[in-house]
Amino acid sequence: MTIWGLIIGGAAGFALGGPIGALLGAAAGHLTERKIRDQLDPEQSRKVAFTVAVIALSAKMAKADGTVTRAEIDAFRNRVDIQSDDIDKIGKFWDLARQTPDGFEAYASQTSHLFGPRTAMLEQLLDLLFTIARADGDITPPEWAYLQEVAHIFGYDETEFSRLSDIYSGIHPAPHLVLGVSADAELVDVRAAWKQLARDHHPDQMIAAGMPEEFVRAATDRLSGINRAYELMSKKIAARKPSSEPASNASSQSPLHS
Repeated sequence: MTIWGLIIGGAAGFALGGPIGALLGAAAGHLTERKIRDQLDPEQSRKVAFTVAVIALSAKMAKADGTVTRAEIDAFRNRVDIQSDDIDKIGKFWDLARQTPDGFEAYASQTSHLFGPRTAMLEQLLDLLFTIARADGDITPPEWAYLQEVAHIFGYDETEFSRLSDIYSGIHPAPHLVLGVSADAELVDVRAAWKQLARDHHPDQMIAAGMPEEFVRAATDRLSGINRAYELMSKKIAARKPSSEPASNASSQSPLHS
């Protein structure tokens, strides 16, 4: 069964509890005539929780600026795999999430508790929220305020949020921001940052942490951005070396004689 089938069936509501579990239970009552009574295993529950968090927080953000646009929904679909048979039901789930009495703070808090603060999973979720927010043009002030508060609940301070917003609110973010290093960092520091980020944000690692396979496309986009940033910074560092430096210097300084 796909992640969407599990959500529409409401199965994970029994295991997750909290606002996410309540939303799943409401979805089971609204979107289908039957409920799946089998308990999900912890791995399935985390995947469902991540998906519901993305949808619920996206829906609440759309409510923050007053409307859900077609562009926002299309932006979500462009980065997440949804089978055509599930589109209408997921749209109804989106609308249901927008109307629930629980505020977005409750969904964000439960999600942070499930996956841990400032993890790659939460950054991936913020990436998707930024994608949806900018889908219909500029990010509006209410959306900015919303994103900042969600990031705060996820454990990011103002400096970290500023960096994340620079990465995810534009099309071509500065490479050093993507890698989290200074603009004039040395190659050894750039390489270390790249290796850590590539490891944490690799799709296989994300799936192991609870990301559904349906979100692999978005994770792959993120990893491509990390690799591209490393490539650009590596070229920049190589280019700033003095061209007048004798070529023999590098080979003459053997590690055996240093």
